[in-house]
Amino acid sequence: MIQTDIIIIGAGPVGLFTVFEAGLLKLKCHLIDSLPQPGGQCSEIYPKKPIYDIPAHPFILAGDLTEQLMEQIKPFSPGFTLGERAEFIEKDDEDQFTVTTNRGTKHRAPIIAIAAGLGCFEPRKPPVEGLLDFEDKGVEYIIKDPEFYRGKKVVISGGGDSALDWTVFLADVASEVTLVHRRSSFRGHPDSVQKVMDLAEAGKITLLTNAEVVGVGGDNVLCSVEVKHKSDGLSHIELDHWVPLFGLSPKLGPLGEWNLNISKNAIEVDTFDYSTNIPGVYAVGDINTYPGKLKLILCGFHEATLMVQSAYKRIYPTKNLVLKYTTVTGPPGIQS
Repeated sequence: MIQTDIIIIGAGPVGLFTVFEAGLLKLKCHLIDSLPQPGGQCSEIYPKKPIYDIPAHPFILAGDLTEQLMEQIKPFSPGFTLGERAEFIEKDDEDQFTVTTNRGTKHRAPIIAIAAGLGCFEPRKPPVEGLLDFEDKGVEYIIKDPEFYRGKKVVISGGGDSALDWTVFLADVASEVTLVHRRSSFRGHPDSVQKVMDLAEAGKITLLTNAEVVGVGGDNVLCSVEVKHKSDGLSHIELDHWVPLFGLSPKLGPLGEWNLNISKNAIEVDTFDYSTNIPGVYAVGDINTYPGKLKLILCGFHEATLMVQSAYKRIYPTKNLVLKYTTVTGPPGIQS
């Protein structure tokens, strides 16, 4: 049995930053994640994807963000149970929770912080006949390493931030980049949209709006896609890779069986301290929902900061918690 102060379910950026904020209050944390390494999506899905909204970083690669967060929490010596999924939760007479993984590892603490991101997820796949035949043979739903596309002809589909950001990034890596979007307007950040427009105007990428990929072709490996344009009809594009980026389809997995209040695959929380309907259980980051919710890492950091303040008061109800600024206390670490 692993005993700690806070069990954190999810070792993505928000889960890792929770360790830091808890450590400042001398609370010990243990993280559980089904992935084999910390970092969540930032490590597993897009370690080379640039992130632009982390304070003091004009941009930082997702994998580098994970590495720096791991360095930041090192003084607090968190524990990790990786490659295992949090499966069952029980509460005992001592007001302690026991979380058991799918491999039977048991963890016990008075506080649970769910920072599971999108939960269990899989990419949304376009309804294109023959698509499955070319998966990992020219069709990828996730860009893990942009160097894989160096000097290649790449078609990206999508209109969100991921499609826009990767179009901008691969413009200097691939030999040709074509962005195909079924509408004329985009869902992504206005700055990213402008960068794509500027690249298209400069002739560095090809931008096809009001269009979508409707067919794939090739022998064993993908060689071309068929694009249907609303006004221009059908056309063929020769390529090496097609990357449909239509987002992820989230599933809560076992969390959905924990009697938490759920709304649209997210856990409802009180924005006072990001507590759930189960006292002692909190949810921070993309896994939670509340009026005005923004699914940004930046917002998850804020939520984690307030959550650990509440967790401390729950663990030590008779102690007076005084906020201490790190500029005053000096470098973070566990003080005796």
